[in-house]
Amino acid sequence: MSAQTTISSYSSHRPAALIEPDRRRHKRHALSLLGRYMRADRHEYVCQTLNVSVGGMALLSPVQPGIGESLIVYIDELGGLEGDVVRHFEGGFAIELRATQHKREKLAARITWLVNRSEFAGAEMREYERVLPHNDISTLKISDDITTQVQVLDVSLSGANVATEARPPIGSEVVLGKLRAMVMRHHDRGIGVRFVDIQDPDALRRTFG
Repeated sequence: MSAQTTISSYSSHRPAALIEPDRRRHKRHALSLLGRYMRADRHEYVCQTLNVSVGGMALLSPVQPGIGESLIVYIDELGGLEGDVVRHFEGGFAIELRATQHKREKLAARITWLVNRSEFAGAEMREYERVLPHNDISTLKISDDITTQVQVLDVSLSGANVATEARPPIGSEVVLGKLRAMVMRHHDRGIGVRFVDIQDPDALRRTFG
């Protein structure tokens, strides 16, 4: 099935207070995983996790299903899950998962493994600082019929800051040069994007100098 709405990757500015503390029965972990969800009409939408637990998760998405709506969610490296929308926040929504005890135990083990891997990878990624590109003029494809010239302010293996008057919605998928990315934040000069795939240093040098 083809996605009706797509989004792609990240920044440090995430919506705060996604779920009120007294609603949390399970510890939530900050994990950024791409996925998709299907509504009752069988339309699919791409999403990305902000945090996850065995009881629920917060999802970044430009489309907000109704409170109480049941969804089937497929998250990369977590698999298929079912849940109900319990809260909206700016840029997305939170769901409460419905799962058997056995599935919750398997999910808990998988989350623990992903958190440990993420912490290790984060320590490695901090070695790669953002740099000023020599070739700072690029193109930003916002949709099939909208492409604009932009200035790349800085770039790293995981993302870039871009000077542009365009303000694609947070969570929307764009293409910077030839690199697929997700809009993660707006700032006074433009937008911050995160690449869908961690880039090879040589590939970045070929693209941005």
